[in-house]
Amino acid sequence: MSWSRGFGVVAALALAAGLGGCFQPLYSEAAHPGLAEDVRAIEVAPIKDRIGHYLADDLTSDLNGTGQTPPPKYRLTVKVDTGTVTPTVNSLINVATSATVQGTAEYTLNKVDGGAEVLKGKAVAAAAYDRSQQRYNDLRAERDAEIRLARALSAEISLRVASELAGKSS
Repeated sequence: MSWSRGFGVVAALALAAGLGGCFQPLYSEAAHPGLAEDVRAIEVAPIKDRIGHYLADDLTSDLNGTGQTPPPKYRLTVKVDTGTVTPTVNSLINVATSATVQGTAEYTLNKVDGGAEVLKGKAVAAAAYDRSQQRYNDLRAERDAEIRLARALSAEISLRVASELAGKSS
């Protein structure tokens, strides 16, 4: 290795070491004091249907994964609409070979005391799955797609709620 190349490697390592402490999570407690407490204090209202159960469970875990139940400051209500689209059909047996479960979640975050609206929005996601001629396999694949859909909706809603609360002071 030549001297100039060695110097470049050493300079790059020094620069990386110097910047190593500059990075922190976007919605961390250090960047936004009190945010973690506010997010944990969100009560998720029950959501209808099976996908609503999955979504409520994922939201509860995403917002408050500690298992503790602090007194709620906010209430998150969600209404989910889902549908299934089958874009491809096997022409020999006239059966769809794949499907996509699509979901739209309309959510509202309100303060518990007074009910003032903090955030309102809509999250959209989709999850695809393969279909076969075996009924049980289709049911299981569709349910797995619903679980993935609920996770995607939960991640989107959680991120939007955290970003909104990070910009507000409690």
